[in-house]
Amino acid sequence: MELRKGAHAPVPTSLLAVVLSWRSAHAVDAHALLVTESGLVRGDRDFVFFNAPRHASQAVTLDQEPAPGTARLSVSLPRTEAEVARIVVSASLDEGTFDQLTELTLTVHAADGPVATFPLDAIEDVQAMMFGEFYRRDGQWRFRAIGQGWSGGLAGLATEFGVTVDDPGRAADRSGVPARPAPAMSARVADRAEVALGSNGDASVAAGYADTATDDPVDPALSGRALPRPPALTRRVIDVPPPPPPDPELADWHPDPQVPDQLRWWDGDEWTTSTRTHVRDNRARCPRCDNPLRRKLFGGHGPCRACAGEIEEFLTHWRTRARRVLTGPGTLSEDWIEVWAALRYQRIDEERGRAVLREAGLTQVERMVAFAFADGEVFADELDAFEHVVSELALSGPMVEDLRRRMHRGRTLSRLRAGELPTIDTPGLHLDPEERVHLDLPAVHIRMLARGPRNTEGRLIGSSKKLRFVGDGTGIELPWNRVVSVHPEHGTVVLAATSARGGATFGVTDPDYVAAALEGALRVAKRLVLTPGQRDSRSIPQDVKAQVWQRDGGRCVECGDGHYLEFDHIIPLSRGGATSAANLQILCRACNRAKGARI
Repeated sequence: MELRKGAHAPVPTSLLAVVLSWRSAHAVDAHALLVTESGLVRGDRDFVFFNAPRHASQAVTLDQEPAPGTARLSVSLPRTEAEVARIVVSASLDEGTFDQLTELTLTVHAADGPVATFPLDAIEDVQAMMFGEFYRRDGQWRFRAIGQGWSGGLAGLATEFGVTVDDPGRAADRSGVPARPAPAMSARVADRAEVALGSNGDASVAAGYADTATDDPVDPALSGRALPRPPALTRRVIDVPPPPPPDPELADWHPDPQVPDQLRWWDGDEWTTSTRTHVRDNRARCPRCDNPLRRKLFGGHGPCRACAGEIEEFLTHWRTRARRVLTGPGTLSEDWIEVWAALRYQRIDEERGRAVLREAGLTQVERMVAFAFADGEVFADELDAFEHVVSELALSGPMVEDLRRRMHRGRTLSRLRAGELPTIDTPGLHLDPEERVHLDLPAVHIRMLARGPRNTEGRLIGSSKKLRFVGDGTGIELPWNRVVSVHPEHGTVVLAATSARGGATFGVTDPDYVAAALEGALRVAKRLVLTPGQRDSRSIPQDVKAQVWQRDGGRCVECGDGHYLEFDHIIPLSRGGATSAANLQILCRACNRAKGARI
């Protein structure tokens, strides 16, 4: 899986290889930090780099002789200690900056090949970067792509995670003593909300001691040990996690709870280390990068040229990924959530994303409607999926409204066929005990005689026990145990029965609705009602639908139209046709009706 900034992907809980590759003569040093839930290292052993290439738990090992143009870390997730919440993967340069490197890519390899790739672009001129992190979620490991730079180099990055270097103005010297994390209780007192309490509970005295302990230089002899403190004082560390944002289910940028002047990325579960400048509302400045906007000749401001190029380049790749998810896992999948999280991470308005996906969205809803009607049944999950796509992409217009009406109409007919029937009050009609009326409407009884058809107007009444037709001087009663089938045909409803008179044909205003209601009553009476979610014998498997759709290019094979498409059995089922890809084709509504009139 190719990741963009802010995206994340599952990785196997096994031995993984993290390979950083680039094209240039620069030497890149890879390193890793094993941090706890507090976001800090526990001690100097949790910083793996060139002078400490192996963690004590064997969870992370640095390859000290990688291939040219690469840096490599081995990460053993099964060996990672329970206290370690995240493994941060980072790198630094002794000379130059990361923007001078080309084709900079981080790849996570498992035993059977790559599982995640993170190509970096638009890199800042920094000497240290955090490329990503491994973290736990629901008992499984995942990798998050970050791409965050530190202008302070390795020293600035290390300090961010609670590591104190001997000289904060430079990174650790390869030939000297490696940079060591701060002794216990000496660094990042304010960030970790440490509270020092005196024996008498005087917080002011304790706070004064905390400030003194933090500002005093650290004696190298005390490295790795706690600083001494007055006997009367005890110290308790309280890690208070920042509160979640107002909408914690949504991955997005939010004002940093600790630094109000910047934004911090919330990934849907927790605050990450990715930050951005908090751009205030100002019409004269770009809301994405805060650069001043150029004025137009006749008033107003033009778009930000720097951001416009970055956004177009990102959307080119993003569109391909989003379309693949749209036609594959769908808008109800975790992949779809990650697609839009990647867009928000780039600070791109979601309306831009919907605009570039409009054509793909219209094609997808056409496909969904055709798939739903392929077997004559529209189920609740199909209707929900259709509405979700329309809502996610904000699709509108006459075509979308017509497709929506078709889906809701199809769902109504499917519920009737499944036995979800209305109950109608019919005063004046004699009913048997416990008999309920489901249908009562005007109809014409059509009888074919030797001298031609004879039409008799009357009322068609369908109940839980029988079908009645009441006309002028005539009437019909058909118990459901005598009825074999019900189906619409050329604007009429045709019933096949085993009675002496045989079946019957009725002309009605809405043959599809009447046939569905009578079929549902027949199924209830004969206990043939489908259980929720069950498909009947006319259903077409999803893989067969997809195969036919791809073969015919999602267009009518007769006229090439791409709208109002339907699956058609070349040889009808009633004549022995099979439900197979070879016997199915895509036709538009007009061509399908024209074919039906010829059969």
